[in-house]
Amino acid sequence: MFATRRFVSGVTAKARDRFTREQVVNTALLGLLLLGLPLLLASLSKTLNDGDVSWHVATGRWIVQHGQIPTTDPFSFTAFGRPWVPSEWFADLIFSGAFALSSYAGLAAVVAASLMTLNGIVFAYLRRFVGPIGLTTVIVGMNIVLSPYVTPRPHVLVWPLLAGWVVLLLEASKTSRPPRLPSVLILIAWANIHGSFVLALPIAAAIGFDTLLRAHWNGWQAWAVFILAAAAALLINANGVGGVLQPFRTENLKMLPLIQEWQPGSPSVTPQFYGILLLGLGALLLKGVKVPVGQLLLLLLMLGMAFSQLRHQSWFIVVAALLLTPHFETRNIAHPSVAPFAIAAIPALLLRAALTLTPPETPSNPWHLLAAVPQSLRDQHVFNGYSFGGPLILSGTRPYIDGRAELYGDPFVLEYSAIAGGDWGKFNEVVRRYDIRWAILSRAEQPLIRELDASQSWRLAYSTGAGAIYVRRDVGQLSSPKAHLKI
Repeated sequence: MFATRRFVSGVTAKARDRFTREQVVNTALLGLLLLGLPLLLASLSKTLNDGDVSWHVATGRWIVQHGQIPTTDPFSFTAFGRPWVPSEWFADLIFSGAFALSSYAGLAAVVAASLMTLNGIVFAYLRRFVGPIGLTTVIVGMNIVLSPYVTPRPHVLVWPLLAGWVVLLLEASKTSRPPRLPSVLILIAWANIHGSFVLALPIAAAIGFDTLLRAHWNGWQAWAVFILAAAAALLINANGVGGVLQPFRTENLKMLPLIQEWQPGSPSVTPQFYGILLLGLGALLLKGVKVPVGQLLLLLLMLGMAFSQLRHQSWFIVVAALLLTPHFETRNIAHPSVAPFAIAAIPALLLRAALTLTPPETPSNPWHLLAAVPQSLRDQHVFNGYSFGGPLILSGTRPYIDGRAELYGDPFVLEYSAIAGGDWGKFNEVVRRYDIRWAILSRAEQPLIRELDASQSWRLAYSTGAGAIYVRRDVGQLSSPKAHLKI
């Protein structure tokens, strides 16, 4: 009897020790997924390598200074005064506030907070369906696909809203009823942060369709009311009905193939997306997963969008992770609580904001290059490379063009593309039209740089690894580079 008790006691102790070890491993793993991975991605130098970041910060700053959302372009000299309402104004306020508090470190903290929230929502929903290995695979795979798009721009702030919207619908579908009507308030924020809000209704329709199909269409009136309320919420934006239609107008612009994020996807450009996609398809086939028809149609639609334009890959991977992972359901899963990590995120984000983060000198952050330009010259009209537009705005210089391509329109952007490609005749035409006095160009505009080097009317004034400044020969010399540029 004594030997039996000792044996049972030993087995119990070993089981307890094993359970404790599993808890420690799972907790450490969760910490890396919810805190470590977002901080890492947000702190990479490439995260800040996007010229649009600067004009988003500048827009938020303008709104704070003037106490209103602009109704016309206040920044460029080529489109100045043209009707323009920033549809992403709420995100611009967030980024400008973070930048004002802690410069680029503040922007990185906002990005990290958004990724932490996204990973936390995905974990909290999927924890009941898969174990630690499955959760790690899904969240890491999702973040790998998202990594090329991790930058302080409005779409990053939408990822948690997208995940939250999908989870709300999936949770409600288990009761065969739509979410409570106050849930549509999330769409008001979404509609004022990023144009991807157009995905909200197809997602709701797909999940609602599957729910009603299971319920033999009982309760369809409640779902109809919910969809109408969601559509009404989307109308509460800075542009009203025009804001809802703007994403569709943008999709029809002829200039889109010229902008990298609007170009079709391919394995050579984003191999991580296609690698994760193939692994996911393989797992689905191996498991023999059957996806409800509404969700399947939604995923096929979003996959087609991801193939057609790079920028849609992020939306697809977030939705796919939430819709498909539950089909790999396992039982008796024990995961640590998310709450302690939510608390730990606060000091982690404060530390990220406190630690200085200086982006490398690139066309997206050409601060040493711009510091060489005296104010007297920066007040005169410039022909700039596309990536320099945002930094010029943030530094107080009116650009020729910037990342708000839809503001300038197809003819203007297509003309700019021809000039950047070396069309010397068109360049001289715009020099006369706008009285261009200087140019700031990157290696992306190398054909035009060759023309300027060969010209007797222009001279190379200053250059860094980020690009080169050319000045008309009838304009004075540049001063020596300054130590810094106030932005």
